[in-house]
Amino acid sequence: MAEYLDEVDRFDLVERLIRREQIIRDRLNPITYYNDTDFIDRFRLSKEAILSILDDISGDLGDGILHTSSISPLNQLLITLRYYATGNMLSVSGDLFGVHKCTVSRIIKKVSRAIASLYNAHIEFPSGNRILDVQRAFMQQSNIPGIVGLIDCTHIPVISPGGDNAELFRNRKGYFSINVQAICDHELKLTNVVVRWPGSTHDSRIFDNSNICAKFERREINGILLGDNGYPLRHYLVTPVLTPNSREERRFNFALCNTRVKIENVFGILKRRFPCLRQQLRLKLQTNITVITACCVLYNIARELSIPLPNEDESDEIDQVPVPVLQNRNQGGRALRSILIRNFR
Repeated sequence: MAEYLDEVDRFDLVERLIRREQIIRDRLNPITYYNDTDFIDRFRLSKEAILSILDDISGDLGDGILHTSSISPLNQLLITLRYYATGNMLSVSGDLFGVHKCTVSRIIKKVSRAIASLYNAHIEFPSGNRILDVQRAFMQQSNIPGIVGLIDCTHIPVISPGGDNAELFRNRKGYFSINVQAICDHELKLTNVVVRWPGSTHDSRIFDNSNICAKFERREINGILLGDNGYPLRHYLVTPVLTPNSREERRFNFALCNTRVKIENVFGILKRRFPCLRQQLRLKLQTNITVITACCVLYNIARELSIPLPNEDESDEIDQVPVPVLQNRNQGGRALRSILIRNFR
């Protein structure tokens, strides 16, 4: 009997030795629970990027909001990023960490405000030697000299803000939105973003009332922007020839549009990385504006760190709202465009 027990013990020992070691992962800590690919799929940023962002905003995520003092700054950031990555109801983000949706709403507002405060550190219009580098890069890509940025607007769907001015947010396609103006460089990085105008606002009006327009008007920026025909033609903003009548004008239009498509690519990448922007944001108006700004900041951080896009279907992307074409009669703009067309190679 004793020999039989010894044999059983030896068998159990061998079985334990050859059994694959079980890895126990903490579900409450996504940093350690998910591998790098799964983590990016769920939170849209790498672990290293999130820890770096946390260092920058952790001072803003301490006490100060009711019922969130027991939630660590890391989990507050992850809850917010999970909302950006899904755009689903707040309860979905809350269920991941066992947090009530009301608390999730407060966390998203607080964290988004902290991330948006990093705007000047990560979204900056080129100047000095940098602006020369941008112009050279655009020249190599388009053969059009002097380009410092590409400009366009995109609509971010939001819930009706209510009140007397609610209908101002209904755009030409009939849904409520915020019309966001953005400028990008040759590397698809955002260099200027304006997030505050209702969906019914024309793109040209947003530009005319922006700080970047004022800087161009005061000639503080040496260069030109490329835009579509929803923008006014000016000595610093070039748009396509509306009805090209010559081979030179058609070639110029092709080069301009082929270059300007980069800003449309930026919007596509931005909404793919943060799907909440292509679904309906259902927070308060000011919080929606803050969320959009925060996503733009995170977009540039992802570009800086070359974080890959998650794999997903883009079929639910909302079509861009058409913008009425402007009849450009600005003499300075027409003269500049004529010179560019004449010298285009």
